[in-house]
Amino acid sequence: MAEVEKEIKPSDDSTDDSEEEESEEEPKLKYERLANGVTEILQKDAASCMTVHDKFLALGTHFGKVYLLDVQGNVTQKFEISSVKINQISLDEGGEHVGICSEDGKVVALHPQFSRSNNKQFVTGGNKLLLYERNWLNRWKMVTLHEGEGTITKVKWRANLIAWSNAVGVKIYDISTKQRITNVLRDNTSLRPDMYPCSLCWKDSATLIIGWGTSVKICAVKERDPTELRDLPSRYVEIVSAFDTEFYICGLAPLADQLVVLYYVKENEEEIRARPRLDIVQPLPEVCEEISSDALTVRHFQQNECRDYCLEHSEGEPLFYIISPKDIVVAKERDQDDHIDWLLDKKKYEEALMAAEISFKNIKRHDVQKIGMAYINHLVEKGDYDAAARKCQKVLGKNMELWENEVYRFKTIGQLKAISQYLPRGDLRLRPAIYEMILHEFLKSDFEGFAMLIREWPGELYNNMTIVQAVNDHLKKDPANHTLLTTLAELYTYDQRYDKALEIYLRLRHKDVYQLIHKHNLFSSIEDKIVLLMDFDKEKAVDMLLDNEDKISYLHKLFKRDHHKGQKYHERQISLYAEYDRPNLLPFLRESTHCPLEKALEICQQRNFVEETVFLLSRMGNCRRALQMVMEELGDVDKAIEFAKDQDDAELWEDLISYSIDKPPFITGLLNNIGTHVDPILLICHIKEGMEIPNLRDSLVKILQDYNLQILLREGCKKILVADSLSLLKKMHRTQMRGIQVDGRVPGVQFCNICSSKRRGPGSGILEMKK
Repeated sequence: MAEVEKEIKPSDDSTDDSEEEESEEEPKLKYERLANGVTEILQKDAASCMTVHDKFLALGTHFGKVYLLDVQGNVTQKFEISSVKINQISLDEGGEHVGICSEDGKVVALHPQFSRSNNKQFVTGGNKLLLYERNWLNRWKMVTLHEGEGTITKVKWRANLIAWSNAVGVKIYDISTKQRITNVLRDNTSLRPDMYPCSLCWKDSATLIIGWGTSVKICAVKERDPTELRDLPSRYVEIVSAFDTEFYICGLAPLADQLVVLYYVKENEEEIRARPRLDIVQPLPEVCEEISSDALTVRHFQQNECRDYCLEHSEGEPLFYIISPKDIVVAKERDQDDHIDWLLDKKKYEEALMAAEISFKNIKRHDVQKIGMAYINHLVEKGDYDAAARKCQKVLGKNMELWENEVYRFKTIGQLKAISQYLPRGDLRLRPAIYEMILHEFLKSDFEGFAMLIREWPGELYNNMTIVQAVNDHLKKDPANHTLLTTLAELYTYDQRYDKALEIYLRLRHKDVYQLIHKHNLFSSIEDKIVLLMDFDKEKAVDMLLDNEDKISYLHKLFKRDHHKGQKYHERQISLYAEYDRPNLLPFLRESTHCPLEKALEICQQRNFVEETVFLLSRMGNCRRALQMVMEELGDVDKAIEFAKDQDDAELWEDLISYSIDKPPFITGLLNNIGTHVDPILLICHIKEGMEIPNLRDSLVKILQDYNLQILLREGCKKILVADSLSLLKKMHRTQMRGIQVDGRVPGVQFCNICSSKRRGPGSGILEMKK
């Protein structure tokens, strides 16, 4: 409920052990006082009755007034009906019509479907039960349904059934058949019916709940077998449950298959009026099982009697209204937020966090992370720092700001060691300064803890050089500290400064130095430290060198420097590369002219090295087998096309087309790539009719574009060729037509220097030219 004065809590003034134990049980309902306009009304007047609709409330008072309220208790309308107390207010199902009866008229009930023209009916109860119905002349017709058994104190109408009570008992009338069905006698005949009135409540259209004094009866209206009708009503009532209670009943309401019961309580000896109780019970055939019981502190309860209380409920939402002269309390089922409230109040933080995680979509007032933070705070206050730090992983999640706040809090209380092992170190990472702060704290007081963090934390979490400098500063004071030296070596390893790391390990004569070399593949860094390794442990050093001769790459460096030196080792290098350094195998096979191809092919085939095998087959002239391996082993059409281009062999293209013709993805690759090397018609003609080829349209467009490009290139080349030919022809013609100087040193006879032909004697002025 919104805008209520305050929450009404069950009384907790019990003193016996059993009630103390019950206080540890979570209540089923929560209570709130209906305030706003109701508070002002009840200060000057007193509530006598109330009726609940899903959309509004109708409140009657002792001074004869009726107020229409919204569900928050604000007054929307006010009616001054009478000068005496309002006894009963009745609403139809639509909430469009209100029937009101004061003390002078006793009780009233409208037909549930009163809004409909054919259901304009209502009943009133005083000394008689009268039915009023509008006839076809639009006049009210009155019919007496019952009389002669005293004053009628309560009447309830549901569907076609009307139930009412008088001093004798409860009757039910079927308006559809105009027959009275039953008479349920009153059990507590010693109690005054005006002081302990009957409570009636319809659970549904065929189930009536009766409470009177300390007796409860649940009556089911059933259809009678047609063969047994005779002169009997068509329906009958069966009492499916009947039990007695400890206190006096003021009101009843259904809650699923259970009952909500409002009790008036008197202390047995002094007849002192106690707080009213609201219980949830599970009815059984002859007894009831108590589910929950709450004593309510309502205003002026010490002055109230049984007849001053009543209980009304809303059928749309499980809301229960406890009405007393000076107070109206609303009870409703507790939701998941209320459950979490109770758990937090009882400091059951683990259960509260679990409940919030399970129902995170349904909770409205609580936040999973805030509950988790409350749990962490509780653990810190208890001094359970390790559990608090462990919960940080789950609660703080990816919220880096919360993580950093928690780290600083743990630093303040001197518990960085507790939280350090739970800090994020995966995809989510805090600022490097946070990790560095923790490492510096450990370095001041706990060398072993510092070393453990260095081993567990990835080196990317912090600035490695900053920590290296800090360790070196401490080593100046304690240069022989074995833990710090070992940790410094690990830091150098993270930083890939292997020379310094190995130097420290050898200086410490660390037993795992050889394992370190293997783990970090430091063989390239020990070439100048072989003597130190031999001095440390000769046998292990020799074993390591023999076991890893392939990783200490003398032959590789020699080959890189000169392909011909060390050629007698090339056959052995093939096996070494294949076993330990495959990435360098193919470059070696391409560059070496001394390795035996058959041996290399055998090694590569044994290890199923496809790329190397393809290269060797093509180098040995078996291109068709090489192409087959590319297509079958690699299944890579692009590599197959590239291989065919490199070989530039028409037969290879035919093999490639034949292999690809039943593989649409291969056909697509060929169409996209072979246009400039092979006539695409050869491929297109082989494609089976109806075969679905991915992106065929784009491939055909590309072929046409490649074809147009080739035509353009040919035309351009033709133009260039013609232009060059014409230019050269002109040049030749100019050259041949140009005069040639000849040597005239021989008297009388002269020869041309070019063609050696004679020329005429001096003075002729004519040269003989050989064209």
